[in-house]
Parts: sequence; C-alpha cells; structure tokens
Amino acid sequence: MSLPSEHILTEQGFGESQDGSVLLIGCGALAREILALKAANSWNHMVLRCLPAKLHLYPEKITPAVREAIHKGREDGFGTIYILYADCGTGGHLDALCAEEGVERIAGPHCYSFFDGNEAFAERADDEMRSFYLTDFLVKQFDAFVWRPMGLDRHPELRDMYFGNYESLIYLAQTNNPELDAKAALCAERLGLRYERRSTGYGDLEISMKSLAVDRLSP
Repeated sequence: MSLPSEHILTEQGFGESQDGSVLLIGCGALAREILALKAANSWNHMVLRCLPAKLHLYPEKITPAVREAIHKGREDGFGTIYILYADCGTGGHLDALCAEEGVERIAGPHCYSFFDGNEAFAERADDEMRSFYLTDFLVKQFDAFVWRPMGLDRHPELRDMYFGNYESLIYLAQTNNPELDAKAALCAERLGLRYERRSTGYGDLEISMKSLAVDRLSP
C-alpha cells in the first residue's frame, strides 16, 4: 500500500480501509514504520489508523484525539485496540485514558526512547542530556516540526538561545538511507550541533507489535 506524503501524515493522518480484528491507533509520524512491520510479518489482522503527526506540537490535544479514535474503533467492531503512542508530553494523561478505557499502549516516554530501546535510552540518559534527537520522519519534516515552530525561519538569531545548551544532534535512524543521513547532518549544521547517527531500526516498536501479535494468536 502506498502512503500519502509526510505533509498529509502531519496534517491529516492516515487510515487503512481493510478489515481486521486488531486496531492500531498511532501517530502519523510512525505510519511508515508500522506498515513496514505489518507487511514484513504478514500481520493482516491489524488495521492502522494514524492521527495527524502535528498533534505533537500540541500535546494537550493527543489524549482527547486518542479517546475519540478508541470510541470510533469500538463502534466499528474492533475487539482489540492497541495504542502506538508513547506518553508524548501528555504528562500521564494518556496512561490515565488507557486505564479508563481498558487498552494498552507501547511503553516509553517518547518515540526516541522506544526506537532506541527504552532500556538502552534510559541507560544513556545522563551522558546524552545535552543531545537533540531526530527520527526518519523528523529529518524529513525538520522545518515543519523544529525550524518553523521555533520561529527560526523568521528569527535565526534565536538559534543559540534555544540550542546553546545542546552539544549534539543524534539521528536515530530507522532505515539505512544515505539521503536522509545527509539531510540529518545538514539539520545538525543548521542548529550548530555535532552530528551523530545511530542505527536503531524499529527498536521496541517492533518488539511491542510482535508481542501483540503473539498474544492474539495464543489460545
């Protein structure tokens, strides 16, 4: 299945039209990775509905949007609903919603953590406290999620105020793409940061989805 552009994933989200027994409610920034894992493992019983990635610019809107998607999924007859959002700045409100609705979500504070592996990310936290992270999606959408929202397109002189305490930009790469690597390095240069690339693959996103698939197949 062909995906819409990153712009559409940012502004509108994405939803599969196929039938299935498990509904995945995720962020538009994860759509490509989730669909790649579904295809690689033939998880055809899973149906993905992604909310607009731009909700990350307004974390207070994530929980109400997920609530609405859960209710819509139940109206559509899904027996199992799984949330592919980390806490993502909701301050625990998303976890409270999941408990209220009786659904589970992928573990982790944000996608940087679960792509890198939550345990490994936590272990490196002290050493990397002055690091700024990007994923494949955020490299592609750097201007939409970093440069413009921070006003750096209009006031580039603010860069050092925002990023003066950072030392490095770490690109957590889900894929091996030289074009994205070059673009990520340019993002680091624009921010005045040392560049590092770390190949993570799908990290705990893959582990979480595999666990869900096994649970559904278990008697």
